[in-house]
Amino acid sequence: MNVPADLKYTKSHEWVRTDGDTATIGITDHAQSELGDIVFVELPEVGRALGQGDSFGTVESVKTVSDLYAPVGGEVVETNGTLGAQSELVNTDPYGGGWMVKVKLSEPSQLGSLLTADAYSSSLDN
Repeated sequence: MNVPADLKYTKSHEWVRTDGDTATIGITDHAQSELGDIVFVELPEVGRALGQGDSFGTVESVKTVSDLYAPVGGEVVETNGTLGAQSELVNTDPYGGGWMVKVKLSEPSQLGSLLTADAYSSSLDN
């Protein structure tokens, strides 16, 4: 299972990559693997305010529909429009082209409550 060391994770299988005060969010390799083939991704409007833990969209696979949860709070500043036509990027490149939203962090200290790669990997073993 691919768990990049430079990212932060949630127990609900989202990942966060920060660049200054912007957080890029997606779902983990483990999550996409469990979901199966992704057929549709619903993302929020740019400008939407998210609180940490808020549902911000859904991922639909051939198996199920799953909610997406914000690992950190902030304002949505960009969504990955490519996923509308190429939702399979979530399966093939979950940490790259399969990213979902970019959020301007409202409380950067929330990053401290997220899991490290090692802690996330350990949680998968349980």
